[in-house]
Amino acid sequence: MDSVRLKYVRLGYTYLVNNFLRLLLVPITWASTVEILRMGTEEILAVLGSLHLDPIHILFFSLLVIFIFTVYIMSKPRPIYLVDYALYKPSPVCRVPFSTFMEHSRIILPDNPKSVEFQMRILERSGLGEETCLPPAIHYIPVETTMEAAHEEAEAVIFTAIDDLLSKTRVKPRDIDILIVNCSLFSPAPSLSAMVVNKYKMRSNIKSFNLSGMGCSCSPISVDLARKLLQVHPKSYALVISTEIITPNYYQGKERAMLLPNCLFRMGCAAILLTNNAKEKNRAKYQLMHVVRTHKGSDDKAYRCVYQEEDPEGKCGISLSKDLMSIAGEALKSNITTIGPLVLPASEQLLFVFSLIGRKIFNPKWKPYIPDFKPAFEHFCIHAGGRAVIDQLQKNLELSAAHVEASRMTLHRFGNTSSSSLWYELGYIEAKGRMKKGDRCIRSVKAPNYGPWADCIDRYPVHIPDVVKI
Repeated sequence: MDSVRLKYVRLGYTYLVNNFLRLLLVPITWASTVEILRMGTEEILAVLGSLHLDPIHILFFSLLVIFIFTVYIMSKPRPIYLVDYALYKPSPVCRVPFSTFMEHSRIILPDNPKSVEFQMRILERSGLGEETCLPPAIHYIPVETTMEAAHEEAEAVIFTAIDDLLSKTRVKPRDIDILIVNCSLFSPAPSLSAMVVNKYKMRSNIKSFNLSGMGCSCSPISVDLARKLLQVHPKSYALVISTEIITPNYYQGKERAMLLPNCLFRMGCAAILLTNNAKEKNRAKYQLMHVVRTHKGSDDKAYRCVYQEEDPEGKCGISLSKDLMSIAGEALKSNITTIGPLVLPASEQLLFVFSLIGRKIFNPKWKPYIPDFKPAFEHFCIHAGGRAVIDQLQKNLELSAAHVEASRMTLHRFGNTSSSSLWYELGYIEAKGRMKKGDRCIRSVKAPNYGPWADCIDRYPVHIPDVVKI
């Protein structure tokens, strides 16, 4: 009963704060209307006549209004549209079932059975399914981690995604004005962006950027860079490529912390087309509102502490590291203070501010208030970095299983595809037909009959047990 009362109190508080101005204006408007009607026509004309409006003052006031309106229009950011995006779907020949992965590990590490068992325990609890894929060079025995093999993987994932995007949008390569390619760990010379420009014979004056070393958060960083460039270059198209090249980074040593990425990271790539061209509004899927960079460094630290060894009796066990809670909390605190004023309703902002003031002034041991983001967002795309990361964010943000379904199913079907994972999650939401007009998107998005989810979406969501015995 107390919980029900608390629920209604919270609902009342939320409605009151979020609609405060509206509730305040209603009685003022009503009282003003009644007063005007009571005065009568002659009294109203007498009041207007007593103002003694000078033509010079009227002209000055009109010019001031025009000037303020002009400055407002000129300073208003250009609307940025996400026309469409395409996702790379690996070939079935690249599939890595658990049995194949483990057999491969035993061959590569014949003298280190504990490391092999460690990887098996990771896979059992990872949340990955049997259909994730690794590049062909990783299937070789021994693994071929050469620059040539890495370039072959890069060309396969990037060119396939770009071809699909250009085909869907009917945009020609020479129409692209801005190109941004992000890949954290593989940064060859010539760059990946130069490889794309050369392949598609793009214009010589294209603004090309190659971002590396920024981890799994680099996709929103790349989109934000494109947004800023589109603000100053009218009627332009920006192509953003988000990927991670697995081949040169596959670890074959004995250090267990370095073996962890082998178990989680898989092939993936996303190609996104953005524009500020107003004529594209009618066919664009989304309008870009806010892009906020995630907390620097938290993602990489979280990977290192998601799984921690417990070996008291010579057995290889896995547990959730206690450091993950503090890292997730640190990232949440940073992001809440950044994106809160942009997206949160006034009621949640007020509670967060009261909590922050209370901890600073009265008791620093007070539990920090985590705002309820559910009223601000219809859909959540949490980076599918690993099962423990999703679990912790779901707990901290008090999200339901439905809110994190896209993240869990993306991890299960495609693994951790690094910076492109959030686009696979968005693709999952669209494939389920859940993206409707009014969900902060321009129009309802029909479930596509193509793409990486097309042939398997009907069997998702699937139940993912806590431990899958291999």
